[in-house]
Amino acid sequence: MIERNPLDSRLFCGAAGVAGLFCVLEVAGRTGLIDPLAFPLASTVVGRAASLVADAEFLSDVASTLGVWALGLLVTVAVAVPAGFLLGSLPRVESALRPITEFLRPIPSIALIPLALTLFSDRFDMKITLIAYAAAWPVLINTMYGLKDVDPLAKETLRSFGFGRLAVLWRVSLPSTAPFIATGVRLASAIALIVAISVELLGGGSEGIGSFVLETAGDLNPMEYIIAAALWAGVIGVVTNGLFVLAERRIFRWHSARTEAA
Repeated sequence: MIERNPLDSRLFCGAAGVAGLFCVLEVAGRTGLIDPLAFPLASTVVGRAASLVADAEFLSDVASTLGVWALGLLVTVAVAVPAGFLLGSLPRVESALRPITEFLRPIPSIALIPLALTLFSDRFDMKITLIAYAAAWPVLINTMYGLKDVDPLAKETLRSFGFGRLAVLWRVSLPSTAPFIATGVRLASAIALIVAISVELLGGGSEGIGSFVLETAGDLNPMEYIIAAALWAGVIGVVTNGLFVLAERRIFRWHSARTEAA
């Protein structure tokens, strides 16, 4: 009997779901259930999205959004991972700062755009700051959670051999926490992309997918471009998430095997 790869099955089911949604929207548009003037036909949107591949201006905007996304995610990791280790390693510090984190975490970054507009004269700095603020929470929480999962026996063994706190952190805590950090970064990457495009839409600027949508809003058929651009944003999100998942499975294969065994 030939065993079917679970990944192949998920890809097939995902492709079937997308194709089914496309057919439903196309039929609804052609039968009048959905007004084509309010929501273009699915085939029209896909054709417009395909034409954007040859649009140099759109490609430049995509590159700008991806650049901001990548830099914002890098800043997020550089800030949230050390903060997570600090809070996870020092319970008193975590208890003292918990009210602040619980107060700040529910505040949506989009709601802070008006405040950011007054604080930052540079739109690029504003984007990076808001992305880092919104994306830091899953990385921070996953880092703290990963530290709690570290085997205490392994830490005590190193301490009994004379290793200090930093050595134990580097040799035991960091490797054990790395898969949790990777999961947090993967979740943060989706948040970072959403915030980047949202800030481009609401915060102004002349570059990015959000700015492209604003510029095309005055065209003859603006909804075609808007939905096509949103479609490409979704594709970018799916691709980046898939790359992170693939990297997690390759790098932390031992962790996946341990999780499945448990």
